[in-house]
Amino acid sequence: MSAELPVTAILGDLGEALAAHGAAVLVAPPGTGKTTLVPPSLAEGTEGRVVVAEPRRLAARAAAARMASLLGEPVGETVGYSVRGDRKVSKRTRIEVVTSGLLVRRLQHDPELPGVSTVLLDECHERHLDADLLLALLLDVRAGLRDDLRLLATSATVAADRLATLLGGPVLTAHARTFPIEHVYAPPSRNERIEACVARTIHKALSEADGDVLAFLPGAAEIGRVSNMLSGVEVFPLHGRLSAAQQDAALRPGKHRRVVLATAVAESSLTVPGVRIVVDSGLARVPRVDHRRGLPGLATVRVSAAVADQRAGRAGREAPGRVYRCWAQHEQASLPAYPEPEIRTAELARLALELACWSTPDGSGLAWWDPPGEGALAAGQAVLRALGATDDGGEVTERGRRMAALGLHPRLARALLDGARQVGARSAAEVVALLDNGASLTDVDAELRRLRDTGDQRWRREAQRLAKLVDGGPEKPDSALVVALAHPERLARRRAAGTPVYLMAGGTAAELGPGSGLTDAEWLAIGEATRDPGRTNGIIRLAARADAELAETAGAHLLSEADEVHWSGGDLVARRVRRLGAIVLSERPLRDPDPAMVEEAVRDGLRREGLGLLKWTEDATRLRQRLGFLHRAVGEPWPDLTDEAILSTVDLSRVRKRADLAKIDAGTALRALLPWPEAAKLDDLAPDRLEVPSGSKIRVDYRDEPVLAVKLQETFGWRETPKLAGVPVVLHLLSPAGRPAAVTADLESFWRNGYHAVRADLRGRYPRHPWPEDPMTAQPTRRVKPR
Repeated sequence: MSAELPVTAILGDLGEALAAHGAAVLVAPPGTGKTTLVPPSLAEGTEGRVVVAEPRRLAARAAAARMASLLGEPVGETVGYSVRGDRKVSKRTRIEVVTSGLLVRRLQHDPELPGVSTVLLDECHERHLDADLLLALLLDVRAGLRDDLRLLATSATVAADRLATLLGGPVLTAHARTFPIEHVYAPPSRNERIEACVARTIHKALSEADGDVLAFLPGAAEIGRVSNMLSGVEVFPLHGRLSAAQQDAALRPGKHRRVVLATAVAESSLTVPGVRIVVDSGLARVPRVDHRRGLPGLATVRVSAAVADQRAGRAGREAPGRVYRCWAQHEQASLPAYPEPEIRTAELARLALELACWSTPDGSGLAWWDPPGEGALAAGQAVLRALGATDDGGEVTERGRRMAALGLHPRLARALLDGARQVGARSAAEVVALLDNGASLTDVDAELRRLRDTGDQRWRREAQRLAKLVDGGPEKPDSALVVALAHPERLARRRAAGTPVYLMAGGTAAELGPGSGLTDAEWLAIGEATRDPGRTNGIIRLAARADAELAETAGAHLLSEADEVHWSGGDLVARRVRRLGAIVLSERPLRDPDPAMVEEAVRDGLRREGLGLLKWTEDATRLRQRLGFLHRAVGEPWPDLTDEAILSTVDLSRVRKRADLAKIDAGTALRALLPWPEAAKLDDLAPDRLEVPSGSKIRVDYRDEPVLAVKLQETFGWRETPKLAGVPVVLHLLSPAGRPAAVTADLESFWRNGYHAVRADLRGRYPRHPWPEDPMTAQPTRRVKPR
């Protein structure tokens, strides 16, 4: 059978490349045999063990089983595997398949990897966080400790140039001999959920084509919903949270036609026999962090074009096939080319701990495919300091090394270590195993009962394994405490009676969905919360009932008591507040608050509500307008009278309530800003009133450009437009009734060109007012002609 697989043709070239360079990149699409045929070839002629690193436990177990079957042996002889909580190897094992994360732990324990001759990094194109870290550490080992260690990276995509540069070896390509695949686009109808679209498309595919169906969905929840929509066919789920027996059942050929509903675990490394049809939802679930709200979690995103092609390729491995894509054909061109590397999007506390253990806390000494972002890494380092895993200088502590050795996220490691002492090793391990693997129910205690009642073997084995790793005190189950030890910033208190919305200590609001069974709880210890795009509040996915005493115990470092003075509702509020992070535990009024805090709070209130709260006389308002005009027209030294500038001169030390502000004269603050000695010229440059030819003294409007509203008859004989600070005054020439008759900033032009039209229009309506033919020589007047 091996002779039929495309990779066989380049095994010789691959061996020569590794012998000459010590490293190489193998580009080989799924179905070429790279995972099952390359490791045995590498083991030939070498004394050391070949270690194959897979991104997922399911892929590691399946790859080992496939290689062992080709050798006619059980797993654990020539070929074995090691994943967290499960190991089948022996002294005779020459090829060991492991997960990337487990190999990282081995490197931390002994960077020289004694007895290992070759490491094969499989499916590098998937860009998982552990795999990227493993690559960086292995390159460091090869550069400083083991120049004889051979490295081979495999990828299903052709974008391998950067990878080859890092490894310093050539790129070899194995071309897949796949069968033709027909592409069918089957987008959801209007308002149709993706699960309904996938189920409908599966039924359609079963009626149109032969062979088993492999359908890709983003997560276990969607798989469950689609499974409930299918009838008349054998349905097998395939995802990482299933037991080994359930996963194996999906990978075995059946006697009857099958539908396998899978997450991304089936994109590569695995062969699902009998598949001739692929139904692709076009969605995947990937790590994302809402840094502003502090909610790491998983987000559902569109797949890349490379991933869509990989999924489609599953239909043509064994015979001509067909792929049904649940999106419109025109959307294909808008798919991103490749998936986003996890190192750019994931929460990095675990990575930060591994780097600290490697004695390079910032990762600067390593060669990265893509380096971790500074902000995300700094956030991860802050988590480590809070957990006591590193000191203030970023160096790993003994506690941090213990946490890293557990192979858990640092938060879960903290919960296991500290929780075991307080509630017992078994009780803490059961909750941590639940938090690490996800849950079906929102209520932690209800989910624990379900797992016990159903005899869930995967959860039970993981809990037993974790319990053996720590020393514990007497057993006194308290799931909420363990959850809170992992995520103290997610301790949450209900905002108001009857509402499902809770405020977390970290400051984010999150709400319970209907049917959670927890809506009557005053306090929650939240294990998982996510925020969907467009939603204000997060969604509580997993939580346990808590109380105030537990919250203060688990979140002791978040407790604070402080005097708070702020402006609220148009008045000053002063109180002493005790908080758990953002959650107010208690408060009482302050009778004699700190004057400096009072002044800053009042200033803040004026900034938000405006200086209209002060006493503004008409003279003060006009003074601000006049000074504003001079700043625009002349500039320095005339000040820009912004609210902030005026605030800087206001004495607020005696303000205690809104009414006190109304007593503060804004004009006093303005006069304090007048420049001296230039202020003596204020009335010359921007006079309050201007005298017009009739002798009237009329106020100038300085709100924008200087404007003078004056009756037309009072301006007869005024040839030149007046100027203030070099700026022509805009004259609003009024009719005898005080209505605008004309607007001009050029009187001489108006008398020549505009006046006669105005005279013709108004002289009939106002016959007792003078309308001379030559206004430039006429006598200005405020009076009408006698009868």
